[in-house]
Amino acid sequence: MAEDSMAEDPEDATAIPPPRPLDSIDQDILQMLQTDGRASIRSVAERVHVSRANAYARINRLIEDGVIRGFGARVNHERAGQGTSAYITLKIVQNSWRTVREQLRRLPGASHIALVGGDYDVLLLVHTPDNRALREVVLTRLQAIPEVLSTRTLLVFEEEDLEPQG
Repeated sequence: MAEDSMAEDPEDATAIPPPRPLDSIDQDILQMLQTDGRASIRSVAERVHVSRANAYARINRLIEDGVIRGFGARVNHERAGQGTSAYITLKIVQNSWRTVREQLRRLPGASHIALVGGDYDVLLLVHTPDNRALREVVLTRLQAIPEVLSTRTLLVFEEEDLEPQG
């Protein structure tokens, strides 16, 4: 299933309802779907001991509430031709987060963007075919963004996605 493009801007309160507490069944459903996003409603219902209608309703509510943002595949970037990965830290002009975020979203190979506290303002994860492409991203694309004051590149030697305990 394709990832939904729900608004995630904290100032856009109309996009999703306020969070409500998740019970143990909701938590079990989330854990199961994180382990296998292709699980059938029937298998989810059996695993968490509810009816199929109840499982279906709960999953839909989790989607509508913005708890589940979408469904996707976990990709081995190296096998997909994106053998170079790096975390890039950025210092940006104060109050330019929204502008910078929009430009980073369009950056080829960007897979995670976070506004962080500490010595840097933004943490960006990129996957590129090779070091030459990474160099292009950092020196040509990122440093051309007027609000980016500085960058630091941390080359990833090896990575592993942590799988939920199932």
